[in-house]
Amino acid sequence: MKPAPFEYHAPTTAKEAVGLLAELGDSAKVIAGGQSLVPMLALRLTAFEHLIDIRRIEGLRGIEERGDRVWIGAGTTQSSIGRSPLVAAAVPLLARATPLIGHFQIRNRGTIGGSLAHADAAAEYPAVALALDAEIEALSPRGQRTIPAAEFFTGIWSTALEPDELLTGVTFTPWGPRSGFAIEEFARRPGDFAVAGAAVAVQLGPDKAVTRCAISLFGLGPTPLSVWAGNVSGGSTGGSPPRGSRAAETSAAEIGQAAVADLAEVPSDLHGPAAYRKRVGAAMVARAWTRATEEALSA
Repeated sequence: MKPAPFEYHAPTTAKEAVGLLAELGDSAKVIAGGQSLVPMLALRLTAFEHLIDIRRIEGLRGIEERGDRVWIGAGTTQSSIGRSPLVAAAVPLLARATPLIGHFQIRNRGTIGGSLAHADAAAEYPAVALALDAEIEALSPRGQRTIPAAEFFTGIWSTALEPDELLTGVTFTPWGPRSGFAIEEFARRPGDFAVAGAAVAVQLGPDKAVTRCAISLFGLGPTPLSVWAGNVSGGSTGGSPPRGSRAAETSAAEIGQAAVADLAEVPSDLHGPAAYRKRVGAAMVARAWTRATEEALSA
């Protein structure tokens, strides 16, 4: 099939793109790499009268150190992120998630902003953004604002972005020393969307006790899910380890079971019923927890 007819726009600045969004309203859709949108248009699962292509906006591309944080432009391709020494050193969880996204042809065109704005519950980058408390930048005619990742994903393929807002970048704050990171997923075939997956970040104190951790899930609800994030000294919630527990003594299997125990909207589809996805999710959490704590212990 072919997409329904549309008018094509190619702004060269973010301000121009935002102006088009404000002018055209709901009849317009932003397109970046197009790896999710183009198939949906071709199958006529959706249609828009106007497409606003942001690939020519140089200010939306790049990876930079900004003080003690790392900024990544929304138009930065996933392959660029995967090749970046800065991302590998400062945001290793994002670097490790990148090879799991589709195939290299998809990563060559797909962008971090497109992945976050599309908000697929089975995608890797949204789960990583949740686990690392990323801050998402949005520009509108009213100016720029920052949206915490925890408030960004609002429902199935929906976000906190207003109709006239353009996602312009995302900022990550690197974790401190004695930290470990891992992402695990199960898919039917390499490159397929995950049946279930988990991203885990762990930080240890000098006595090798867990002081901070984050666990986020994908493929297990209508949005990516943060089942626990914060400082362990503040108390335990959901899938978090017991307060002050030593990493080597924490049961990965118990963490995995606790992380999925209270999930209420697990999808059931041709890939498997909800109970199966929960079992897979628990196993992915356990694997990621093990790898993350091993890295933290060896740091």
